[in-house]
Amino acid sequence: MSVFYLDTSALVKRYFPEAGTAWVQALADPANGHTVLLGELTLAETAAVIAAKQRASNGITLAERDGILQRFLQHCEVEYALVPVSRSVVDDAVLLTQRYRLRGYDSVQLAAARFVNVQYLAAGMPGLTFLAADNALLVAAQAEGLAVANPSNYP
Repeated sequence: MSVFYLDTSALVKRYFPEAGTAWVQALADPANGHTVLLGELTLAETAAVIAAKQRASNGITLAERDGILQRFLQHCEVEYALVPVSRSVVDDAVLLTQRYRLRGYDSVQLAAARFVNVQYLAAGMPGLTFLAADNALLVAAQAEGLAVANPSNYP
């Protein structure tokens, strides 16, 4: 049993078929006993991705959008552990933007994962693995001492 922090780019693979979907679905399956962590901001980011999939030409239907959003929100209630985004996490994110070429939300995702990882290590637990489908973000996470994986590398 492992602990995974999923960036939005990795998480959406659970809800839309693409490279890495089967791997993320297996990892997130509660029967496998892994802990899946999400930053609170992932709710808004994922909702925006779902809405964008509906707005796209040849996108999903309104009913599909609503169903996927409802399933995602249900998973947030019972399957994912949500990491609060405190002022100290945001302050760390600001510093990360100066060290790496990161978008704003990506820096907050990385800062939140770092925050939790420090707590896990201080408690004598194994560190988490940071998942993203964004190689620049993964390079930054690895440079910050996190184990990383890109679900797009798993068919």
